[in-house]
Amino acid sequence: MPDDAPTRKRRHVDACLAGPVTYRTRTTGFERIDLPYRALPETDLATIDVRTSFLRRPLAAPLLIGAMTGGADLSATLNARLATAAQRVGVGMMLGSQRVMLEHPEATATFAVREHAPDVPIVGNLGVAQLRRGFGPEEVRRAIDAVDADALALHANPLQEAMQDGGDGDFRELLPALRALPAAVGRPLLLKEVGHGLAADLVAHLAPHGYAAFDVAGAGGTSWARVEQWVRFGEVRSEDLAEWGIPTLRALREARAAAPAATLIASGGIRSGLDVAKAIASGADLVAVALPLLEPATRSVDAVEAVLRRYVADLRVAMHGAGASDLAALRRIAPIPRDATA
Repeated sequence: MPDDAPTRKRRHVDACLAGPVTYRTRTTGFERIDLPYRALPETDLATIDVRTSFLRRPLAAPLLIGAMTGGADLSATLNARLATAAQRVGVGMMLGSQRVMLEHPEATATFAVREHAPDVPIVGNLGVAQLRRGFGPEEVRRAIDAVDADALALHANPLQEAMQDGGDGDFRELLPALRALPAAVGRPLLLKEVGHGLAADLVAHLAPHGYAAFDVAGAGGTSWARVEQWVRFGEVRSEDLAEWGIPTLRALREARAAAPAATLIASGGIRSGLDVAKAIASGADLVAVALPLLEPATRSVDAVEAVLRRYVADLRVAMHGAGASDLAALRRIAPIPRDATA
């Protein structure tokens, strides 16, 4: 395998571990809303039910490990630990981009985590730009089958690619291909951004065409325009571009309004179980978390598991305090704007 692909993947990981890669001026928006707090919630914390399902598999909580890595030697270790923790906790896992795996089959082992997570949803990953480079239904099915995934997420990332040295810049005429792909592939497909926000009109346009879910992946967490500049230049040269995107809460609310029946995943800056609760109350079906799990994954499965269990425990406390005994009740609660003067 040429050095550029695994080296770039490793440098992505290193940048996210050591560099200032999160947004500086743009936030998710969740800090501006609250769940109504109830002093007498009429709930029992011990019986708060956060169970759900996704891709015909049960989940212990509405939580996914977000897409992070693959293709480099370190990726195999990180993905194995993440998958093992996902299995222990009962949450799903999204893989990093599998393009390198399809072009260099020897990298498949860095993505193959089903043996570590036999019971939870696993979601593969390819870039939408690859649909202009000869990838089609056959490649999508190969990416799914090679790792025994339940589905595959197509990531739309024009800003990230524009910042990447040698990145894909041609995103023309992709809508027709995306409309046709679910029926042609015959497997569950998701559409996602990578942290700059999925626009509501795109969700509305593609929702009728058989997509299993949409991950709004909004701004406020990791800025991949910032990551790519660190990897390419060792510094951020275009600060304004690194801060560009649709905040996660706005992306979520607008997507829900545009596609009321769609399955929506909220990601991008989800940093607590309370954030998870706010996202569910704001229209998300599931929530994905990535960066907070990366450093723990360099240490051990137990470290990843501890972070995931804290998210789940805090979600249950947030639901209890808001008087929601289960996820259906949480979705009936309307978040309230936070008074800036309080």
